[in-house]
Amino acid sequence: MNENQKEKIKENSELSKDNSSQEHLNDSSVVFQELNIEELKKKNEEFEKKIEELERENHEYKDKFLRKAAEFENYKRRIEQEVIEIKKYAAESFIKKVLKIYDDFERSLKYAQDKNSNLDSLVEGIKLIKANFDKLFEEEGIKRIETIGKPFDHRYHEALMQTPNEDFPPNTVIAEHEAGYIYKDKVVRYAKVIVSSEKENEA
Repeated sequence: MNENQKEKIKENSELSKDNSSQEHLNDSSVVFQELNIEELKKKNEEFEKKIEELERENHEYKDKFLRKAAEFENYKRRIEQEVIEIKKYAAESFIKKVLKIYDDFERSLKYAQDKNSNLDSLVEGIKLIKANFDKLFEEEGIKRIETIGKPFDHRYHEALMQTPNEDFPPNTVIAEHEAGYIYKDKVVRYAKVIVSSEKENEA
């Protein structure tokens, strides 16, 4: 066997090895691609399941939100109705108390119209009515504004006139024309009063 033949055999052998290696690489690539496709399919299935799960949760949360919104709307309407009722009948308890005193007043009036009525008894009946009113006012937080002998205070008093008075210092309430009242911390009616002024200088 000459050198040329040996060289030729060597080349064929190397070429055969290269072809074999290439075929092996091609086979490996096919297997790898198949593995990648299976993996991608698996991942895709997992993503689809996750999406379905999220969509289901989203639907549940949406349903819960709508129910809560409806419940809140019903609660809001109920509260609004209760507020209307409270405002409408706010004075009910006070009126019930006043009616009891009004009944006493009617009975006293009937007694006064009786020819055989006793004046002293009538006066006592009227005093009792006033005492009941005073008690009711105290229970409801209604206070009468103090006037005579108190310094004039524009927050509570309305001066009808000023006049000199030797018995009181200047700017003092000396007479009450109409009583004033405070309801809790608010003046509901100012007391109409007469106020002492500075003494006039003698000529």
